[in-house]
Amino acid sequence: MKKIAAIFPGQGSQYNGMGKSLYKKFSKAKYIFDSADLILGFPLSKICFNGSEDELKQTNITQVAIFTHSIAASVCCDEKSQMCAGHSVGEYSALVFANVLNFEDGLKLVQTRANAMHEAGTKKNGTMAAIIGLEKDKLEEICHSVSNNNEIVVCANFNSTSQIVISGNVEAVKKAMIIAKENGAKLVKELSVSGAFHSPLMKSAKEKLQNTIEKIKFCDAQIPVYCNVSASPETSGEKIKSLLIEQLTSPVLWNMTIEKMISGGCKKFFEIGPGKILQGLVKKINTNIEIGGFE
Repeated sequence: MKKIAAIFPGQGSQYNGMGKSLYKKFSKAKYIFDSADLILGFPLSKICFNGSEDELKQTNITQVAIFTHSIAASVCCDEKSQMCAGHSVGEYSALVFANVLNFEDGLKLVQTRANAMHEAGTKKNGTMAAIIGLEKDKLEEICHSVSNNNEIVVCANFNSTSQIVISGNVEAVKKAMIIAKENGAKLVKELSVSGAFHSPLMKSAKEKLQNTIEKIKFCDAQIPVYCNVSASPETSGEKIKSLLIEQLTSPVLWNMTIEKMISGGCKKFFEIGPGKILQGLVKKINTNIEIGGFE
């Protein structure tokens, strides 16, 4: 049997009008968005469907919007998957998809995560930048050379063999961008984010999220979840919980995740949720694999 992997997008995949067509077409999607409005206590659906780009860019809105859209799409999608993974906040969508978490608990965790990350970003001035066309070892060497006791920059997202995102203090990231360009990077681009995600600067956010995560029941996964921190398939609810706590300050091993899913028998990747960013990354990692999506 051809194995299919469901993959769920993270921050950066949001767009104006996201989820609107799902809401109009499917009663199941309408129920998810209406439930999210009630759980969150504000009209998320209106912001998704009619909000401005600036509103959707706010971390505390972006993450719950992407999560809700992804779950709404997943309950309407007929594609059957034998494994799953999610990029950064997308991992929470994957956990609901695999029945590790229910929707309400997942949404509350994402809201806590987003608020904690936004607060941490306010306290510690951080940023992120995409580096394209530079080898992993060289970029890690550059980050190490720039970092000191006062400022740090680390590799945060290993998105594909050619795209790595760095994260850290603003000045350290800017220095690393310059050096990366001098060393042959094809493109360096600072990202529009409110903090240094997936870096040690998210320590305070991790502690706040951990307090909430510890109170939530994590069931064993019904299909293997390939986790960001390990890039390995996990089914134990307790193991997934511990990895999810580590996720905020650890790099997203997306490139290795996709490669391990292929090694595990995946013949098709199916992106569920807003946009097609992950489909593009998979294509860069393996040009021969079948790709699809539903949003």
